[in-house]
Amino acid sequence: MGFDMSNVIKQSVTLSAPARDLYAMYLNPKTHRAITGGKVAISARRGSRFSAFGGMLHGRTLYTVPGRLIVQAWRSANFKKGDIDSTLILRFTPKGKRGRIDLVHVNVPEQDYRGVMQGWKKYYWRPWRNYLARR
Repeated sequence: MGFDMSNVIKQSVTLSAPARDLYAMYLNPKTHRAITGGKVAISARRGSRFSAFGGMLHGRTLYTVPGRLIVQAWRSANFKKGDIDSTLILRFTPKGKRGRIDLVHVNVPEQDYRGVMQGWKKYYWRPWRNYLARR
């Protein structure tokens, strides 16, 4: 156990909405649910609990910079009891009329690394793109 720098997931995606809007969508339970299709509880309040996909993912919002940054302590159902929380950092950067999200996800346990890495693309980036195309 302990801090393993090899278990770092880094992904970047540019979506067709301003960065501030993407930030707001992620932290709004209604839009977060519309994007992912799963039950969500989330807020920007420091220390507030969040859960997504009906509790398959859960943790706490540790820190936010409005429109720019979200830091969460994050766990999935595949984490073992002894695994420490992973840390999720989402940075939102304006790219003209679009927005870029840079994700850094550290301390993802070995048994869940691949699932989490693929999960971001499958359960967030792709559906988010589709959601924005439908708006």
